[in-house]
Amino acid sequence: MPDPSSPAPPRPPVPRGMLRIGTIAGSDVLVSTSWFLVAALIAWLMGPRVDQVQPGLGGWKYVVGLAFAIALYLAILLHEGSHAVMARRFGFRVESITLHFLGGATAISGESRRPRQEFWIAVVGPLTSIGVGLASLGLWFLLPDGLLRLVVEGLAGSNLIIGVLNLVPGLPLDGGRVLKAGVWAATGKMHTATVVASWGGRLTAIAVVVWAVLSAGTGSLVSPVLLAIVAVFLWTGASQSLASAKVLQGLSAVVARDLARPALAAPGDLPLAEALRRAAEAGAGGIVTVDAGGRPVGVVDERAATALPDERRPWVPVASVARSLSPGLVLPVDISGDDLIATLRQSPASEYVLVTDDGGVHGVLAASDVARTLRRNR
Repeated sequence: MPDPSSPAPPRPPVPRGMLRIGTIAGSDVLVSTSWFLVAALIAWLMGPRVDQVQPGLGGWKYVVGLAFAIALYLAILLHEGSHAVMARRFGFRVESITLHFLGGATAISGESRRPRQEFWIAVVGPLTSIGVGLASLGLWFLLPDGLLRLVVEGLAGSNLIIGVLNLVPGLPLDGGRVLKAGVWAATGKMHTATVVASWGGRLTAIAVVVWAVLSAGTGSLVSPVLLAIVAVFLWTGASQSLASAKVLQGLSAVVARDLARPALAAPGDLPLAEALRRAAEAGAGGIVTVDAGGRPVGVVDERAATALPDERRPWVPVASVARSLSPGLVLPVDISGDDLIATLRQSPASEYVLVTDDGGVHGVLAASDVARTLRRNR
């Protein structure tokens, strides 16, 4: 489980085409420049409706439409912010929240460890949108006719639509993650769950294409174009999830115990010549120095050991050519998959020491062996 108390990494630069407008739950809130096009489109589409409610505003009717666009995206920000807050409660780091052409996205570092985490991080967004929609609907009944009531009416309808549509069971929609959590809980296999939810997303994309074709038959132009964009978004996101599932399946096959090289555990004061002799006799692929209790404290640097002249090796303690082991270089022997890869990224090194439950040395894990296995499993 990620540690939420660990220091945050340096804030990354703002990507091109993005504006940083603030933070939520310690994460950057970014707005894509495409949002301004969406805001202008919403203002233009709202113009005729504003004229019906309050005629004679002239160009100001588009300002009302722009105000609605801002209110709508603030509601979407609440949707994404709820994802971020829930992810933080489970101990995940949230990289950023982005508002863009089709709504929003929350970038969460790491994969859920259990179906329960996947479910709650996903479902809280649609529930937030439905809650905002219902609250707006209740407020609509209390307001007199006018522009404010029109904006609240739009917020009620749009948030209820956003909440319900996001529960459609297909990735990359939130409903796809809810489906993934359910299949994962039922089968115990995250890879299978991701594949099922990804195909749900592809089927949803095909349904949206059919909808776009039917809309084109009515003579409408805007609706089929927007639906086609949504279909591309869904198909692309579902396909990326399928590719991610394949990578995760490859990661699950990476088990530290299976890649361990035998290691000789030697006291630090043992002469290097004797340590090398014992290692060769045992067929060990590494030498680990241990304390009096048998716990690892260092790993011998092979280059430093071989660089030492033969005549000096009987007089040099093995600890003198060993690198001290920081906590990130000592790993449990059963670590595997995404946990193993995340640990190696946090503490990059050429070798790691694998220990058993009682702290004894099991073997040495070479980073090159992990990389080779990952390439083979792609």
